[in-house]
Amino acid sequence: MTDPPSFNDVQKDLSGPLLRYLERLTGNQATADDLLQDTLLKISRGLAGFEGRSSVKTWAFSIATRVTVDHFRKPESKVHVVAVDESDELPSDGLDVDRPLIVGEMNDCIRNVIDSLPGDYRAALVLHDLEGHSAKEVAEIVGCSLPTAKIRIHRARARLRESLEHACTFYKDDESVLRCDRKPST
Repeated sequence: MTDPPSFNDVQKDLSGPLLRYLERLTGNQATADDLLQDTLLKISRGLAGFEGRSSVKTWAFSIATRVTVDHFRKPESKVHVVAVDESDELPSDGLDVDRPLIVGEMNDCIRNVIDSLPGDYRAALVLHDLEGHSAKEVAEIVGCSLPTAKIRIHRARARLRESLEHACTFYKDDESVLRCDRKPST
């Protein structure tokens, strides 16, 4: 068995990818920063016992996933949606103000749907579709079999598609830019 890598190497190589993953998983920069610190602490404590049954990257992502699951189990971590009134003071300096607002609205809508997925589906979807991990890597990270990981990815995509179709009307505008309008609540 080879010596485990140094914590400094792991931190240098994986802090960026872990932070991106945690941001996508939680949808919140501050929470992701906190969870990254917890993850790095657990990595530093466990590195001496790392047995090399998977890659260090896979091991680190599995720690980040467990840290996030633990975070969302806490009652104070439940997602609270707060409605914000639209501002009357939007700039009107000739810039295309609508584009960032529309993209932001679409991202918020998709983020809300992803947040509503069960934790195991959310993790599988983020790891596979947003972080680019293979189904095999997803299985190793979340601690399930390869067929289970594939099922979670498939079901997460299906729920995402179904929820978006239920909540939004998608269309292309005059410039062939994909847009969406939220459907009225029933």
